[in-house]
Amino acid sequence: MTQVAPKLVVGLGNPGPEYVETRHNAGFWFCELLARELGVTLSHESRFHGLAGNARSAGVWILLPQTFMNRSGQSVGALARFYRIQPNEILVVHDELDILPGQLKLKCGGGNGGHNGLKDIQAHLGTPDFWRLRIGIGHPGDRNQVANFVLHRPPRDEQTLIDESIGRALDAWPKMLAGEWERATAAVNTKPKPKA
Repeated sequence: MTQVAPKLVVGLGNPGPEYVETRHNAGFWFCELLARELGVTLSHESRFHGLAGNARSAGVWILLPQTFMNRSGQSVGALARFYRIQPNEILVVHDELDILPGQLKLKCGGGNGGHNGLKDIQAHLGTPDFWRLRIGIGHPGDRNQVANFVLHRPPRDEQTLIDESIGRALDAWPKMLAGEWERATAAVNTKPKPKA
């Protein structure tokens, strides 16, 4: 499985201007930057329930579901079925409560950690065996605060750490695109050294 290149990169978030800067949209942030880097215009595709664009040079689709987080699978499933993209050719980029801001985790398969977007994608694909790039946003400390926490903007210092981690993930993108998942994982999962 390690040498399979991604054909679909999905950023998770919620549509609408009120959500643009909220923690839950970290997956959107990564994909918007990746699209810019690859020269891809994301436009609304009603059959895929999202904003989509094809980076022909890289042979990869970029997708931002516009269905709201808990129905992300509807969008991912529609595009994957249409283009016959296999689950292990999909990279889903999302916010992660269990990792601190500034940290990342790249892995294939596993649980959904209560993440509604992942839960719905797993249901639509019929398997958990797709790649995930988890962008750390930290945890409010009280699980009753989670819904409120993910739908708010991070303070400036945390936003800086999240932006830096997204930058590191973009640096590792060529390895992912080449299907060099082990090398990409080693690069992405390394904790950044604290600044002196």
